[in-house]
Amino acid sequence: MKVLFLGDVVGEAGREVVRIAVARLRQERTIDFVVANGENAAGGSGITPKITYELLRYGVDVITLGDHAWDQREIIPFMADEPRLLRPLNYPPNTPGSGSIVVQGNGKKLGVICVLGRTFMTPQTDNPFLAIRPALEAMRRETPCILVDFHSEATSEKIAFGRYLDGQVSAVLGTHTHVQTADGTILPGGTAYLTDVGFCGAHDSVIGRDAHSVIQRYVTLLPQRFGLATKGLQADGVLLTLEDSSGRATALEPIQLPI
Repeated sequence: MKVLFLGDVVGEAGREVVRIAVARLRQERTIDFVVANGENAAGGSGITPKITYELLRYGVDVITLGDHAWDQREIIPFMADEPRLLRPLNYPPNTPGSGSIVVQGNGKKLGVICVLGRTFMTPQTDNPFLAIRPALEAMRRETPCILVDFHSEATSEKIAFGRYLDGQVSAVLGTHTHVQTADGTILPGGTAYLTDVGFCGAHDSVIGRDAHSVIQRYVTLLPQRFGLATKGLQADGVLLTLEDSSGRATALEPIQLPI
């Protein structure tokens, strides 16, 4: 099984990157499933129903979210109606939507789980290490191929989470910091791991935002409006190869695709 995971989609530029990258990589690499983190897809903050369907139309099979999941008000009633849009699993009970899904295609099944970290993060959700256990046990009865998007700030928390799930899932891939790390590996138990996959959008920027405004904030300490950048479009992600029968990862290839 081939799975493409794309890092945080930032704004309109990020959505255009997804449109081009998914079409190109699906054709060139015979991809079975595409998962993308869409929590910055609406002007850099959250996602809307319209943008959800836009990304699905571009060939994304599952969209994960993170700490900006609820930034756009209209997404709250919509979340319960679109199972391919995942909010973090470890929100309180009765939160709209779901944090996991099993998708099917080409005679294969892929489980996807979205989890939010707690170190240096808001809001303070339930403990991800404990919250994932019931969902994981239920999902493993349907498929051994399971991808976890761990949306978190601290590298130590991400590494610990990857080690914690080694041998129990196919991949633990970090999102949120928008900078692709160089520590991609397959852990001893067969789980693919990368601390952060990066982002899809304008890379002539500071993590997708206009560089000048961000620099001015640091220099002056005065409030600034961080507009979205528009140049240097690039898709950051990971291409995974998984054994269908066992769910073990056999290859992890970081992607940095200029558009």
